[in-house]
Amino acid sequence: MTIFQYHPDIIARFSDLVGGIVVAHGIANGSTPDSVREIYLSEQQEVLDRIGNTPLSEIESLAAWRSAFRAFDVNPTKYRSAAEALLRRLTKKGDIPSINTLVDLCNLVSIRYALPVAALDTAGIDGAITVHFAGGSEQFMNLGADEAEHPEPGEVVFTDESGAVVARRWCWRQSDQSAARPETTDVVITIESQHSGGRADVEAAAADLCDLLAEYLGADAEVVILGADRLAV
Repeated sequence: MTIFQYHPDIIARFSDLVGGIVVAHGIANGSTPDSVREIYLSEQQEVLDRIGNTPLSEIESLAAWRSAFRAFDVNPTKYRSAAEALLRRLTKKGDIPSINTLVDLCNLVSIRYALPVAALDTAGIDGAITVHFAGGSEQFMNLGADEAEHPEPGEVVFTDESGAVVARRWCWRQSDQSAARPETTDVVITIESQHSGGRADVEAAAADLCDLLAEYLGADAEVVILGADRLAV
């Protein structure tokens, strides 16, 4: 049974794309404990020290995502990739607020590797997720919104088998129904790169995340790496 897949047209347009797909079960999520908060805050400081005065636009992985956004006609300074949005918050405000244990661990890995990481609660998803170019008729329910909106034709989206949009503008924002909450127990987590040589970064990030999920959430997780050589898991 397929869980997550890239449409062939996506790989044809974005040949450097690598996706680390982490499938995790048995998560004991909830409010972030002090042990996780401590390592999360420590990571934030280490990332701030490492970035220093370097503009985010000059970080290779983020620059590649900016190029990818432009390739499907999205302004990357108006709609930032999830990783850049987190790092921008960190460098401008000095910290990233805690959400819950699962989200905080994903964000920790995201800022460590400057890669977008999204935890999708399978309880809110109908069947397999497909990454493809939108037709424009699909429906997306933004976090906290009362009414659905439609993606632009040609925009890269994640949809489930019902046609509901799980994420808009690729790694800009995920839907309300797929967001990881304290009661979340089973997830599909995506870690994606667009830069040349990104596979090693994705593999390292996925391995780190699996270790963190096992240690702090008691999760059973496995990883499959997707790209030009493999489109689905």
